[in-house]
Amino acid sequence: MAYDKFNILTSSAVPLPIENVDTDQIIPARFLKATERVGFGDNLFRDWRYNGDDTPKADFVLNDATYSGKILVGGKNFGSGSSREHAAWAVYDYGFRAVVSSFFADIFKGNCLNIGVLPVQISPEFAETIFKAIEADPNTQLEINLPEQTITLLATGQKESFDINGYKKNNMINGFDDIDYLQNIKGDIVAFADKLPF
Repeated sequence: MAYDKFNILTSSAVPLPIENVDTDQIIPARFLKATERVGFGDNLFRDWRYNGDDTPKADFVLNDATYSGKILVGGKNFGSGSSREHAAWAVYDYGFRAVVSSFFADIFKGNCLNIGVLPVQISPEFAETIFKAIEADPNTQLEINLPEQTITLLATGQKESFDINGYKKNNMINGFDDIDYLQNIKGDIVAFADKLPF
């Protein structure tokens, strides 16, 4: 399943300064029955977003019109818990293209990279700087430059570099999942196969 290409993303951000956000909070288990990557955004952080009668909780950040954007800034150890890939689907389907945190659970990080969400791991100090900037001005803009592997707080110019696997980086820049990548190099694969002895 191809997704939007990721090059340079400039956006305001939604702050979620909560540590140890696990995948069951990102997308509760009762919503895992679907097999297509659509509709999960409606239930992103479902139990934090809604009351038992499905009315929005006014004090949860996704229900606060003050904050918006394509970047979610989370607390340390984001995406811990079970390995459900639906958590990454929910983040993408809601409209986030990047999640910023000082630490990610490995499986969640991999699931994000597989479907077009860029996990940007930064230092705890820079994370705190970003949270404070958003608190002071909810319209604070961040620039995430994937080719250069940098994240910049545009108001001050403060920036940090982040790591990413080279293969996943190439796929995100081109909007490829693993199958799209293979389809893209089909000609090379066929040419190589033709050279093999039978």
